[in-house]
Amino acid sequence: MSGDERPGPASSGSVPAAERPGLEEAERVELTVDAVAPGGHCVARVGGQVVFVRHVLPGERVIAEVTELHRGFARADAVEILDASPDRVTPPCPYARPGRCGGCDLQHVAPAAQLGWKLAVVREQLTRLGGLTAEQIDALGVRVEALPGGPLGWRSRVRYAVDAAGRAGLLKHRSHEVVPIDRCLIAHPAIQELPVLAPTGARWPDADAVETVASTGGDVAVVAYTEGVATAVSGPQRVRETAAGRSFTLPASGFWQVHPAAADALTGAVLDLLDPQTGETAWDLYGGAGLFAAALAGRVGGARVTLVESAPDGVAAARENLADLAGVEVVAARVESALSRRRITGPVDLVVLDPPRSGAGAPVVRDVAAAGPRAVAYVACDPAAFARDVRTFTDAGWRLAELRGYDLFPMTQHVELVGLFLPPRR
Repeated sequence: MSGDERPGPASSGSVPAAERPGLEEAERVELTVDAVAPGGHCVARVGGQVVFVRHVLPGERVIAEVTELHRGFARADAVEILDASPDRVTPPCPYARPGRCGGCDLQHVAPAAQLGWKLAVVREQLTRLGGLTAEQIDALGVRVEALPGGPLGWRSRVRYAVDAAGRAGLLKHRSHEVVPIDRCLIAHPAIQELPVLAPTGARWPDADAVETVASTGGDVAVVAYTEGVATAVSGPQRVRETAAGRSFTLPASGFWQVHPAAADALTGAVLDLLDPQTGETAWDLYGGAGLFAAALAGRVGGARVTLVESAPDGVAAARENLADLAGVEVVAARVESALSRRRITGPVDLVVLDPPRSGAGAPVVRDVAAAGPRAVAYVACDPAAFARDVRTFTDAGWRLAELRGYDLFPMTQHVELVGLFLPPRR
């Protein structure tokens, strides 16, 4: 079975890994693939050297082309599959191939197997970076759940790069090179219908990027970016999103979860894990447009809920979206500064942490733990950053009591986690 999409014989000049003294960039080598690794790769070895290989599955024997050499490891793309995994499928998108679009990491993996792939990465990061044992992870009972809608047509926000010819497209893996495309199959159907992409779509000679939005409230918008400045091209400048029984309004260029079912899934998980009670106070840190703060306010019966957000657009949206909720305060500040400079103060009963991909970080985790809440719900979009913060919570005497995984990003290596942290038993 061949996964090679390039012209010419994929195996020409390849040498079995065991016979090779070393690797050179652009050379092809026969490899047997081992376990999954973060970043959409699997691990292989050549004479003791680690090779991170894309477009493969564990157990496969492949011909791989070396794309990068680094001290102690290399990167490669599988260009021919010699022995295929039973979980291999034909990628539905013609651009999901070596040397083409780098947006989808797992289109060659059957949807059910993608969930197992992501769970394996979560377990590896919790062990290696979080310091948890296999038994502790087993006790959490974590699994990765699919969301409704299937693996294609789900992405409600797609940001395209623009090449020197003004064509919108997506980037190659680990590259700034734009791959012009005519359609993105994971994009929401309303986005796929927009005349944005080549060959028949508009040209963008003055733009660096183009963002397309199809909101859960039914709005469809296109925003162009030039040197970081956003300009509405079509559709409303502000879009409506619906989640947790409420409507939210935010700029078309603002942050919202990209899977239509994500906001409801995450809000449901946070409320289920925290179980807020009437009269309890709460912090919503990295609160964005107010999704979790609104959900908490609906449970605590007018008790104080403090949202902290640093992005001006997010602050303005949160103040608008939460204006009708008694007891809710929006603080415009970086979370680190709000905690260290006591812009927000305890006592507090519940905390929601929803940090960016880099994680909350040790100073924030320590300050949250020191505030003494009865429970913390942590929403994470990067298993490695989450695992590092797990270790910090553990060092402070806290424990990860429950963990749930959600496949908010089908066909990609990304996974969303929601964890419940509890303080030392008193």
